Amino acid sequence: MKKLKIHFLGASGTVTGSKFYLETEEVKILVDCGLFQGVKELRQQNWKSLPINVSEIDYVLLTHGHLDHCGYLPLLVRQGFRGKILGTGPTLEIARIILEDSAKIQEEEAERANEEHYSKHNPALPLYTKEEAAFALKFFERVEEGDNLILSDNCSATFLYNGHIIGSTYIEIDLHGKRFVFSGDVGRQEDELLNAPKQPEWADYLFVESTYGDRQHPDEDVGHILTGLVKDSLHNKGTLIIPSFAVERLQSLMYQLWKLYKKNRIPNIPIFVDSPMGNNVLEVFEQFPSWHKLTLEEYHNMCNHISIVSSYAETWETIDDPRPKIVIAGSGMVTGGRVLTYIKQLGDMASTTILLVGFQAEETRGRKLLEGTTELKIYGKNIPIKAKVNHLESLSAHADQPELLTWMDSIKNIPEKVFLVHGEKAAMEVFKDKIHEKYGWNCHVPAMHEVVEVLL
Repeated sequence: MKKLKIHFLGASGTVTGSKFYLETEEVKILVDCGLFQGVKELRQQNWKSLPINVSEIDYVLLTHGHLDHCGYLPLLVRQGFRGKILGTGPTLEIARIILEDSAKIQEEEAERANEEHYSKHNPALPLYTKEEAAFALKFFERVEEGDNLILSDNCSATFLYNGHIIGSTYIEIDLHGKRFVFSGDVGRQEDELLNAPKQPEWADYLFVESTYGDRQHPDEDVGHILTGLVKDSLHNKGTLIIPSFAVERLQSLMYQLWKLYKKNRIPNIPIFVDSPMGNNVLEVFEQFPSWHKLTLEEYHNMCNHISIVSSYAETWETIDDPRPKIVIAGSGMVTGGRVLTYIKQLGDMASTTILLVGFQAEETRGRKLLEGTTELKIYGKNIPIKAKVNHLESLSAHADQPELLTWMDSIKNIPEKVFLVHGEKAAMEVFKDKIHEKYGWNCHVPAMHEVVEVLL
């Protein structure tokens, strides 16, 4: 009898830092390799080496390219990983863009902390450098969606479309006759840009995300809400700041605003996208047209309608532009990126509106804004917040509880165990009860660094 050890190294009892290590004598696989975001105690985990022998890992399988699923890769390589990093074409492109951007931000923030002396570390260091990020890219190897990949004599893997962001997949790993299904982040059933997720039909062990496992997205009229916010900004002669993830939500917002303008529902208000990374992601949409719904004509018309801010000097020009305007800038949870500069300069004005889109993890600045904070700490200084704060949940790229259940509906067997991951504890407990009520399946919420043994 063969034995498998499953190490829960991230996204266990929390949303971010996705890392699941499958260890057998024959093959060793890490599914996802993400950074922790949000709570300080979790972020400090990013600075620690993994409690496994990293040099023994044969493969890293990436479900998609978000930072909390790929951002730890340079550190994995620093710790001795020399295997293959597998992902779909768009996923590897997104991961490349995100890792390069992450390293740049890490270096810039360390440099700023040293110049302004607001870090307790002397000197403040980046988590990893641009050179380390570039070195990690050398281990990337593209796979095709739907192909069965032989990883060892008794192990194969298949990456299948799941509609969360461009390139995103769930992964089926067949190991000694047992199927292990990793959901990654499951997308929406109806999305402006992406198709509905494919659904697994068999899972002996199911690892399913639970970000919105305790709720249903509100039935919001996104166009109506955006139209109202744009008109308010025009009336108040203010700025509508939309912190956004550079992947998918940014493109979705661009598409929504372009459609509203095309239908004469909003005037030709200046729209600035201040996200060099988001601009690069747009090129991925052009590069991989079969992965999304936009036609090439729609893509170009949408891009031509919006001003792309590329340099930091242009960021300040945009801030100083006295016209009412819309600014979409990274990052989505206000944890870093250019949006910090906009909120630092404009957040204390009553004429400013901040529109939060999608999930805001615990202790992020985005969550604090949602909870009504009157000040935010940005670059070591407390910034007063007088801006109005709104939230659009229905633009989330994550499936809600009914959509997660729909994704699981096609599984024909009764899984031996369902592991609930990638969620906050309260959400996972609600989802666990719902799965048991609907299917009668045996669910487990693994703790961080828990190791589960499976006989194969």
